[in-house]
Amino acid sequence: MEFWFSEFHTPDVKHSIRVNKQLYSKQSDYQRIDIFETPEFGRVLTLDGNVMLTERDEFIYDEMIVHVPMAVHKGAKDILVIGAGDGGVVRELTRYDRVERIDLVEMDPQVVEACRAYLPGNACRMDDRRVHIYFENALKYIRRCEEEYDLIIVDSSDPFGPSEGLFTREFYGSCFNALREDGIMVNQQGSPFYTEDASAMQRSHKRIASTFPVSRVYQAHIPTFAAGYWLFGFASKKYHPIDDLDADAWKTLNLRTRYYTTRLHVGAFYLPAFLEEMLREVEEPK
Repeated sequence: MEFWFSEFHTPDVKHSIRVNKQLYSKQSDYQRIDIFETPEFGRVLTLDGNVMLTERDEFIYDEMIVHVPMAVHKGAKDILVIGAGDGGVVRELTRYDRVERIDLVEMDPQVVEACRAYLPGNACRMDDRRVHIYFENALKYIRRCEEEYDLIIVDSSDPFGPSEGLFTREFYGSCFNALREDGIMVNQQGSPFYTEDASAMQRSHKRIASTFPVSRVYQAHIPTFAAGYWLFGFASKKYHPIDDLDADAWKTLNLRTRYYTTRLHVGAFYLPAFLEEMLREVEEPK
């Protein structure tokens, strides 16, 4: 008998992956966690029936959410990561010698436990001496922070259910306060293709653009995410994501990547016309 995992992208569209076997399944205090072994995408992590990552394409997401801000802010040493209990963002950050502290705030300890056991390629640097893991509500945590971080990476699930609070105006204001005077915040903005996703993206961008003086959106192709087309938000108190990119300085680090390049960095901020129009609809004139 064939076994397939299917994720609904809309009520009328679903994405299915053939499964060899189910490696892990647990209902935590917050969500249902499953890990599958698949022939095409390797191991797949899902939360409440939604794909969070696959071994085959996770490098795209993790490289784009980390290296874009790190290539712009050459002095980023103290970093807050919200979500990202799988460890992929932490893995990429620990490749930078200049990073001194990575505070990871993850709501669900069961996610970290499962990924340590079944996704070691992602969780391999969770025990780095610079990494400090806090299992608590990110909203409560960040309210206590003031001008403490150079970079905040918000690697949350979609703006529904447990992660809904990480897309509010209050949360982005708390991130602004937690950043130093030249700080950067990046977050996942979802897909702009399907109607419900597009509306959520617009709401989030509107709130960020009204909070930060610099707010831009950039893109990546991630096959297993909705429509294969994913967005990230770049917000800063000071730095422009293209004008302040020092490509030569980043190249001297000799970090081997599979998706990110400094050329791609620039191109990722050049968006298709329909998306530019969607963003303009919610941006306040400055």
